[in-house]
Amino acid sequence: MIKLILMMGFTAFYPSYKFAIAQISSRLSSSQIITMVDMNNFLSFQIHGGADHGGGIAEGIASLLAFFEGLTAHDSPGIFPALMPGLSSMDNIHPLLVHFPIAFLSAFFALDVVGTLAKKPQWRNVASWLLYLGTVAAVFTVTAGFIAAGSVAHGDDVHAIMERHEHFGVSVLSLATLLSAWRLKTGGVIEGGANSFFLILAALLCVLMMLGADLGGLMVYKYGVAVKAAQVQDIGVHEHVHEHEHQ
Repeated sequence: MIKLILMMGFTAFYPSYKFAIAQISSRLSSSQIITMVDMNNFLSFQIHGGADHGGGIAEGIASLLAFFEGLTAHDSPGIFPALMPGLSSMDNIHPLLVHFPIAFLSAFFALDVVGTLAKKPQWRNVASWLLYLGTVAAVFTVTAGFIAAGSVAHGDDVHAIMERHEHFGVSVLSLATLLSAWRLKTGGVIEGGANSFFLILAALLCVLMMLGADLGGLMVYKYGVAVKAAQVQDIGVHEHVHEHEHQ
C-alpha cells in the first residue's frame, strides 16, 4: 500500500514537471535544451529506476517505509532483533566496538601529521580530541576482547593467534593512553623534537593496530571464530554480475 501511494504521488507530479520543462525549453537555445533534456532523463531514471539502480528513489523509499511498518508487527522483545539482526546474533560486542578505535586513532595520526606539516595548530587540536576518543574506545574494545576470548570456543591453532591479537590490543591501548596523557600534560600541542618523537610513537601505534586487526580478520575469515555458518542452497543463489552493453 505504501509503495502504491508513493508511486501514485510520483506519477501525479511527473506530468507537471514535464509541462514545466516544455514551457522553459521554448525560451532556451538549442544547447540549453540539450542540457535540460539530459537533466530530465537523469531525474526520470533516478526516480523510477532501471539497470543497476533497481527501483530508483521511489522503490528505496517504499522499501524503507515497509521495513519500519513491519517493525510494528513485532512485540516489544522482538523489535530489537528485527531492527538490529546482526547485533542481536552476536555472542559478544567486540567485533562491533573494534571499528571505533581504528577509525579514531587512524584519523588522529593522519590529521596530526598534516597539521604539523601545514603548521595548523587548530587541526592538531582536533587531532587531540580524536586521540582521546580513540583511547576511550580502545578501553572498551580491549575489555570486550578479553571477555570474548574467554567465552568463544576455539582450538589450539587459534589460541596462539588470539594471544598475539590480545598483545597487540593491549600495546595499542597502552600507547594511546601514554600519548593522550602526554598531550593533555602539554596542553594539546607538542612542538620541536618532542613532537617528532611523539609522531614516531603515533606511527608505531597505527602499525600495531594494523597488525592486530590483521590477526582479528585471520581468526574470523580463515578459522571462523565466533561465526555461525549458514547453509547456502544451490537454488536461488544471487550472484552480483552486471552486464553492460555499450553501443
